[in-house]
Amino acid sequence: MPREQRGVDTIPEEERTSGPKDLVSILLGSNLCLGVIVFGWLPPSFGLGWWASVSSIVLGTLAGTVLTAPLALVSLRTATNLSTSSGAQFGVRGRLVGSVVGLLLALGYSALTVWIGGDVMVGVLGRLTGMPANDVAYGVVYALLAAATVAGAVYGYRVLLALSRVLAIGMTALLVLGVIAYAPHFTTDALPEAGGYLLGGFWPTWLLSAVAAGLSGPIAFITLLGDYTRYISPVRHSARRVLHATWLGLVLGLLVPQLFGTFTAYAARAALDYAGPLVDASPTWYLLPLLLAASAGSVGNAGLMLYSMGLDLDATLPRASRATATYAVAVVATVCVFAGHYASSTQDAMTSFVLLLTAIGTPWAVITLIGFVRCGGVYDAEALQVFNRRARGGIYWYRAGWNIGATVSWALGAVVGVLAVALPSYEGPLLGLTGGVDCSFLLSGLVGGAAYLLLTPRSEVLADTTAAVDSTSTAAVRCLRINRAGASSRACRRPCRAGCRGEPGAASS
Repeated sequence: MPREQRGVDTIPEEERTSGPKDLVSILLGSNLCLGVIVFGWLPPSFGLGWWASVSSIVLGTLAGTVLTAPLALVSLRTATNLSTSSGAQFGVRGRLVGSVVGLLLALGYSALTVWIGGDVMVGVLGRLTGMPANDVAYGVVYALLAAATVAGAVYGYRVLLALSRVLAIGMTALLVLGVIAYAPHFTTDALPEAGGYLLGGFWPTWLLSAVAAGLSGPIAFITLLGDYTRYISPVRHSARRVLHATWLGLVLGLLVPQLFGTFTAYAARAALDYAGPLVDASPTWYLLPLLLAASAGSVGNAGLMLYSMGLDLDATLPRASRATATYAVAVVATVCVFAGHYASSTQDAMTSFVLLLTAIGTPWAVITLIGFVRCGGVYDAEALQVFNRRARGGIYWYRAGWNIGATVSWALGAVVGVLAVALPSYEGPLLGLTGGVDCSFLLSGLVGGAAYLLLTPRSEVLADTTAAVDSTSTAAVRCLRINRAGASSRACRRPCRAGCRGEPGAASS
């Protein structure tokens, strides 16, 4: 299979050959890995019982999916990734905000996947062969996983899609075997070793679990979904089918592995650590399947994350090729793996990472979705590529490439989110206003969205899809501005900055 040559440039229609089934395959197959499974361990480690853990994961995941899934429709329209697409709201340079958010999200999750997968592999090999769990063993296993991950990421989307199709079937079978293997020791009681509720009470701990283990899963995809839907043609597949496929893929791809992680955490009495107790509690006959799940699943998930990082760095540094950018971020991710292994406890590192990135990423997602609604899903694909081509101007140029209102709105939302977050080593000053409950994701999204609406006030805009826009986007866009009462409308030739731009041949949802 040839190596993918595309970076964040616009995908031509003839190359957009994927469909909704492929989207489900990639969201399901790539997430059936220990890097996602381990998030199901968090609620038991917080001191919750089985049913409280399950409810927090399910409700958190469903809530996050409602916010995240519609983002898939943005790249369906623009034929490029989501961070580049956000240039319609943030400006062709301001969309670097999305690139940085995407880089941080993918970096953290890819490192976590290799870290946890590698730890389980070392433990299994120790039981099977007597291999000592020393620094050399961890270093070799981490390096092998990283190398396999880089290979898949560099070859690109088609290889990762094929791998995800295989993993969707193979990993499901391995997880079913795992349920059988760990079932004899399963309990629904809270684990005594957890030491009671982490935050001192049931509801604060339950809400923490809903965010850290449930909501954080879909939020991790706020910049990733476009990597896949840019290869789906809106001519052949309706927006509704793509949205339904995204919902299905996210729900199955997150709940199946996370609930498996919760189940095995109780069965293995894994209150303080997950990888070690998981291996120790495994019956001998399941060690080889567990080894296969830890290796193959980790490569599939981390490969997609690394692929996304390569795209985001390519978008940030237009002179770098996607392959070069992927190699660069692979080195950084591998360093993070070793830092996580030697410098942090698993629970503290995971909780801090997901809460902070959720607080920072949510306002960006909200602003991008508001822009999508404002423009009715119609974008000028050529204008979005101005920065990547090292050019200037175009209807998304705003002020020197930045939409100040959108950027300030995101910054306000992110700051409020950080000030309202509750981490193991830090509590934001705004926690007193929420009764000590971490509502950082909710506050960051509300503040960021409200500020964007106030700082970029526009009447409701519907793009005239028959308007002509030249290849450099310097021609005017013919818009229809309709007042809120719907009583009158007027056509204009003046470019609008509400995030909607005409695209030749664009189809309405």
